Amino acid sequence: MYDGECVFCQNYVRFLRLRETVGPVELLDARSGDPRVAAFQREGYDLNDGMLFVFDDRVHHGDEAVNLLAILSSPSSLFGRLNRVILSSRVAARLIYPVLKLGRRITLRLRGRPLIPADLDRSPERGW
Repeated sequence: MYDGECVFCQNYVRFLRLRETVGPVELLDARSGDPRVAAFQREGYDLNDGMLFVFDDRVHHGDEAVNLLAILSSPSSLFGRLNRVILSSRVAARLIYPVLKLGRRITLRLRGRPLIPADLDRSPERGW
């Protein structure tokens, strides 16, 4: 699950090429209104605090998600190789992920887009 309003998030999931390494993958925009979004929110996942990746029936959130995505992503492109080299380290993913989140928030703000609503009525959340 990723933020479809964030250009970095959109490009990240597009360039991962997970289908080449793990097979069928469903990409879910957290702003789509899909009922699974609300279900994850009810479980306590803050979608502004990190993307979600469900793999082998386990939920990976935030830096854990990008770490596993880096490990599983295809090395067939320059992006895939760089992503794997940098973020497949658990420590590096933990250190870099806050910078990625800040970049997302700044980009959303500059584009005049709200954060993903935290409440189930889907009203826009205010602030950073």
